[in-house]
Amino acid sequence: MSQQINLFNPLLRQQHKHFSLPAMLQAWGMIVAGALLYYGYANLQLRYLNAQAEQSIKRYNAEQVQFTRYAAEFSPQQAQRLLQDEVQRMERQVTDQGAIIETLKSGAVGNTGGYSEYMRAFARQVVPGLWLTGFKITGDGAQISLSGGVVDPELLPVFIQRLGKERIMQGKTFSTLQMQQPKVPAATEANKAAPPVPARYVEFTLYSGGTGEAKK
Repeated sequence: MSQQINLFNPLLRQQHKHFSLPAMLQAWGMIVAGALLYYGYANLQLRYLNAQAEQSIKRYNAEQVQFTRYAAEFSPQQAQRLLQDEVQRMERQVTDQGAIIETLKSGAVGNTGGYSEYMRAFARQVVPGLWLTGFKITGDGAQISLSGGVVDPELLPVFIQRLGKERIMQGKTFSTLQMQQPKVPAATEANKAAPPVPARYVEFTLYSGGTGEAKK
């Protein structure tokens, strides 16, 4: 007769320590690191949301100010006052324009046709050897001054006679004539070898009666 003897003793098995101190410290460190990362991320999100909230508040306040200003500017009372001011401005403008038209019709300002006809007259009466360099017409044309150059002074009476045939110049006379030689440039080191040659023409200025320049 055989007998089996169980030699297995649970106490003789090697025990595994699942919750050793190093393992617990490592797990705790991982938990703390994760918590810190989560806290940092949450803090960044909170700052971003706070910045957005501040921008929204600023925009809201700016829109409120603009709305208040628009409401004040475009209120019915303000619109009516602006309309009345515009109507009064247009009435003053119409009155002023009417006064100007009446003044022009009465001829109180003298020459109402401008000075273009004078320019046409000067351009039509061209005398070879004579040219104009400037003119001045005051008021209604009662005071006229002409300046220019001429190679022969005897051409001036011819020019004045022709100019007197123009309709715009009828009744107007020149009472003063001034003539002078053109100024010769002073000699310099550059042109000392070849000094400037005097001009072969004379400058003239004609003044009608009553012109201020003729009295000087």
